[in-house]
Amino acid sequence: MTRKKQVILGAYLGGVNHHTAWWHPEAGSQIDFSSFEHTARTAERGKFDFFFLAEGLALRERAGKVFDQDIVGRPDTLPVLASLAAVTTHLGLAGTINATFNEPYELARQLASLDHLSGGRAAWNVVTSFDAFTGRNFRRGGFLQRSERYERAAEVIDALRTLWDSWDDADIAADPATGRFLTRPDAGAFRVQGNQLDIHGRFTVPRSPQGRPVILQAGVSPEGRDFAASRSDAIFSPYGSLPEAAEFYKDVKSRAVKFGRHPDDIKILPSASFVLGDTEAEAQELYREVRNQQVNGKTALILLEQIWNRDLSAYDPEGPLPDIDPDPDAPPFIQGRALVHQDRFATVAAWREIAEAKKLTLRELVVDQFERGPLVGTPAQVAEQIDSFVQNDGSDGLIIGSHLVPTGLDEFVDKVVPLLQERGSLREDYTGTTLRDNLGLPALPRNPGRDQGALPAATG
Repeated sequence: MTRKKQVILGAYLGGVNHHTAWWHPEAGSQIDFSSFEHTARTAERGKFDFFFLAEGLALRERAGKVFDQDIVGRPDTLPVLASLAAVTTHLGLAGTINATFNEPYELARQLASLDHLSGGRAAWNVVTSFDAFTGRNFRRGGFLQRSERYERAAEVIDALRTLWDSWDDADIAADPATGRFLTRPDAGAFRVQGNQLDIHGRFTVPRSPQGRPVILQAGVSPEGRDFAASRSDAIFSPYGSLPEAAEFYKDVKSRAVKFGRHPDDIKILPSASFVLGDTEAEAQELYREVRNQQVNGKTALILLEQIWNRDLSAYDPEGPLPDIDPDPDAPPFIQGRALVHQDRFATVAAWREIAEAKKLTLRELVVDQFERGPLVGTPAQVAEQIDSFVQNDGSDGLIIGSHLVPTGLDEFVDKVVPLLQERGSLREDYTGTTLRDNLGLPALPRNPGRDQGALPAATG
């Protein structure tokens, strides 16, 4: 009998967009450490693989003023994850850090240090940026050309792997008389040269428990898929339903093979929210209530303003879509939010057809198009949805989040996790000692410094 695929589970804590029910009477702080700790401990109790934090490098703006629809502010990612390492034992700790504005030597030190502090549980979600709005916060003094962002990201990842591999597991030995000492004179020596980088020196952090922290990435374009397939250990999928999810899954896995990797060397992970009820009808009613509160009229207009790149405040959210075209050449009206829909005109045309076919108002269209593929139903129904989706190669797992911070994940862990375990799709307990082990990723060489000699940049 073929063994069932094991469902990979990540937990994310919302807080930088309209998906979080900040108005809920049970909602907690987005800044207090207790919120991060509660979510992480709950995820570990549910045998999740990792806890994930997104990050924004600038406060979002609308027409030059800070959004009043966002939950504003969050502590820096790495200190939060380092603190969580002290209150968890097995849970992976994944953080979003920008490869465009951060320097590889510093990144390599921070992530290797987190891997040491956590006993091998660090992961890096690689993101890029090309907008001057974010870039002005950094000494780079502006932005990187869009055409160069993946080039720099690739060089940064390869540089980090070169730095991490400049040490091996046997480079430090203990001497009873003199203390610890280096066994290889050139331990930590590196040189990285490329179009974006030219650095050399000695890396100061010995090889960490994982050797290399896990690399996560998101990408939908052919370039983004190739980037992930060649260098990442996991890619975030935007598809939460079949058959689109299965097509993305198959495409990324086949691209990995073309880069000389095994299909299982990269994991496919979409995000999903959930709403549970004692009956399906109760769950659907609660879902409609939450969804309508998340996307009120003002929120709907703001989400569309990014596509139209215009002030749409004069339009009625309960009326039809704006009858004007987008203005892509105007200065950005919404800043700090990633633009997913690159072709504004094609997006608007498609939305008008959908709104007409489904008889949707402006707000209803936003609800319809900006959903995250929620899991809605009884605990048994949600467990079945997750298991069926993964077993049919829609993904290798899911990154689960709740609209209620920080206690929303408790319900999933208490009611859905046991059902997944009963189905044989989720482990009863952790089996590995590192995040890489628990994700089922391939083992790395123990002595890359000796094995690789000149320490070439990694290619995947």
